[in-house]
Amino acid sequence: MLLSIEDVTAGYGPTTVLDGLSLGVAAGERLAMIGRNGAGKTTALRAVMGLLALRAGRVVFDGEDLAGLAPHQRAHRGLGYVPQTRDIFPSLTVEENLVAGLKQRPRAALDEAYALFPRLAERRRNGGAQLSGGEQQMLSVARALLGRPRLLLLDEPLEGLAPLIRQDLLRAFREMSASLGITVVIVEQQVDEALAYAGRAVILERGAVAHAAPADQLRDDLPTLERYVGMAVH
Repeated sequence: MLLSIEDVTAGYGPTTVLDGLSLGVAAGERLAMIGRNGAGKTTALRAVMGLLALRAGRVVFDGEDLAGLAPHQRAHRGLGYVPQTRDIFPSLTVEENLVAGLKQRPRAALDEAYALFPRLAERRRNGGAQLSGGEQQMLSVARALLGRPRLLLLDEPLEGLAPLIRQDLLRAFREMSASLGITVVIVEQQVDEALAYAGRAVILERGAVAHAAPADQLRDDLPTLERYVGMAVH
């Protein structure tokens, strides 16, 4: 396994969110993590990135226990993270935002981002604050990819976006998985689209894995989706 989350317990203040969470992600895999709001999906990604201290358990990446490593050290190990808040620099241009993600790679590597997201090439001189929500999400993903992560954690990348923009992002995710071999964990409320993208899915409930299955199988399992996610895909 490229990533192993082993019996992890974590939370905020007195509240426990992850309660013995265990799951593994194989190299090259596309894993969808779904569940109701508050099930622990975002918290799980934050725990992997070192943005939240563990109360118990451990996170192992490529055989290395990540305990004690700060988020930037985990990024250097090959972890990429696109938070729900996107976290672009609004006062910088698109190109300046992308340069911030190069991590000592040559400036020519920016062409990789523009090839994946042609819309960003058209907006390269625009400020981050001038972009639409979909364009900001593209920028956040492209910046993370320029760091050449081996594992990319995507937190609600499709939230609040128009259907055409969601499809554009999913196309880019498929391309990066195929051409770059990047392992992806996607947390998403757009269940149907997440399951169409992923190869395998896990459903979180009360901070632990309640169900795991091949994504295409889960798409057809309406009773399980209704039970654990509270909705059926269309």
